[in-house]
Amino acid sequence: MALIRILSVLPGAVARFTKNTAFPGILLVVIAIAAIIWANSSAGSFYFELWQNKITIGFGDVVISKPLLHWINDGLMAMFFFVIGLEIKREVIAGELSTWKKAAMPVFAALGGMIIPSLIYICFNYGKPSSNGWGIPMATDIAFSLGILALLGKRVPLALKIFLTAFAIVDDLGAVLVIAFFYSSKIILSNVALGGIFLGIMILMNWAGVRNKIAYAIPGILGIWVAFLLSGVHATIAGVLAAFVIPASTEINKAGFKQTMVNLANGIRVFKKKDIPFLTKEEQQVVTAIKETCERYEPPLQSLENELHPWVIFLIMPVFALSNTGVLLGNSILPVITNSEGIGIVLGLVLGKPLGIMLFSWLAYKTGVASLPENIKWVHILGVGLLGGIGFTMALFVASLAFKETGLIDNAKISILFASVIAGLAGYFVLRKTLTSNYSAN
Repeated sequence: MALIRILSVLPGAVARFTKNTAFPGILLVVIAIAAIIWANSSAGSFYFELWQNKITIGFGDVVISKPLLHWINDGLMAMFFFVIGLEIKREVIAGELSTWKKAAMPVFAALGGMIIPSLIYICFNYGKPSSNGWGIPMATDIAFSLGILALLGKRVPLALKIFLTAFAIVDDLGAVLVIAFFYSSKIILSNVALGGIFLGIMILMNWAGVRNKIAYAIPGILGIWVAFLLSGVHATIAGVLAAFVIPASTEINKAGFKQTMVNLANGIRVFKKKDIPFLTKEEQQVVTAIKETCERYEPPLQSLENELHPWVIFLIMPVFALSNTGVLLGNSILPVITNSEGIGIVLGLVLGKPLGIMLFSWLAYKTGVASLPENIKWVHILGVGLLGGIGFTMALFVASLAFKETGLIDNAKISILFASVIAGLAGYFVLRKTLTSNYSAN
């Protein structure tokens, strides 16, 4: 009887848990631990061999053959960056980056959170084989940082959540630019130009009022992504560029939408009530018209973001974490985190991130460029600055681009995981100690 009762409430409990803001971060932690255990187990050889299996796609003379790990990092992560691009465009058009007054503090915070960590890394690695990893401690994992913030519940003011989200999005944009300009391989200009042509086609489609999402997928995937994949410019940049040209406007205005829905709703009332559970032909036509009207009112950008976000959270990021966090730990991680590469990453994320975010935010405040968000104190900025030191997904991704040597990549992974844990715990306890009010109204 007790088992039946548990099973009856389990689906609802699981649904509520997966909708929790903290769930994506918790999921990635579980996946990362599983990957590390797998890599260091008796089945570890299978783990490493799995991601090196080659997968070939194409037709005729156009064939692309890459290891599974590359398809994940160049393919699935392009979708991840596509969603990031949609988020950036939305925030710039109508969100927390839509005006300079709103954007100033997060923009300065993000700049500090990128510049100071990279300088710290360079100080320890200048002139060494590991010097190319300067972009690793610049990255913030928005899912993890927001997940930990969510663990603090209602005591977190809305303004602090918005600040963290906004500077993390600007941070993502900075990471995209770094990847494009510094972590792309030898550029084949003809393929870049081909990608540019397909991008131009998508811009013309937007200008012409094309709103069909599948219509944008064809030049976006078969055009821009494939061209960039073969150009030397990292394929994830294609995802961001494609996102920037997705329509963000509605086909009908709010007044027209409301009037149309009222008319359709009134149309349903005139039909005779029937006991059968099926719709009449006329009712079916009204339901179809309602669906079509809703599609015309919802911007394709917002629709795509909502549709793809669960895929990113529940598939793309977990698969990336599983394939990229598995590393042989050896007897001790101390030698790894105390060499120049490890020190640069750990100090860059744990110290450089909060220091840069605090310093640049303070400069923006003192010069009158920006003001502190409502109900926020400087110690709260320190707390979210520490959470900004959770590099994880983005940092691991940059590390995979920065280094070719397995040893440097493995050392970077261990250092990133170590630093992310320290930064996350420090940020959580600083905010838990200093956030005492209940902001449930937000």
